[in-house]
Amino acid sequence: MRLERPSLKWETEHIAYMREWDEDRMTPSSFHLKEDIPYAVYLEELVVKEAGHGNRVPNSNYFLVGDDERIIGMVNIRHSLNDYLRQVDGHIGYGIRPSERRKGYATFLLSEALKITDRLGIRSVLVTCNEDNIGSAAVIVNNGGVEDESFTEPHGNIVRRFWIER
Repeated sequence: MRLERPSLKWETEHIAYMREWDEDRMTPSSFHLKEDIPYAVYLEELVVKEAGHGNRVPNSNYFLVGDDERIIGMVNIRHSLNDYLRQVDGHIGYGIRPSERRKGYATFLLSEALKITDRLGIRSVLVTCNEDNIGSAAVIVNNGGVEDESFTEPHGNIVRRFWIER
């Protein structure tokens, strides 16, 4: 398995991954495709978003690709935190293809993402999950996460916050 940057090479597989997604909004949302936007335009927009323009911070996006050239998961790594990220989304957001969950891939994906935060010089990495996402909390703890104070969003969702010291 390896991390790969999004490119035209992955268009068909990205679309297949998204069709399998079982929620309205993909996690991480940077990989959500809109039907009316060509994939090349999506990639151009992703480059702009990664640069951190507007209210975004600089970030990097990767696919977790299996030996069979199938996308298993996706990860968005934020290079710094703004107030919102510090409370809700943290440095790293990741998701695993529904058919590939509960196979250890999320633990591997987060460990690979932490190697990238190391290269970026981020020594205290914040990773979050919703209170009801027990699997994700276990993945974070398995990668060294220590739980901090939770954050309650205005609509009542409770976000568990974990710090991983590098």
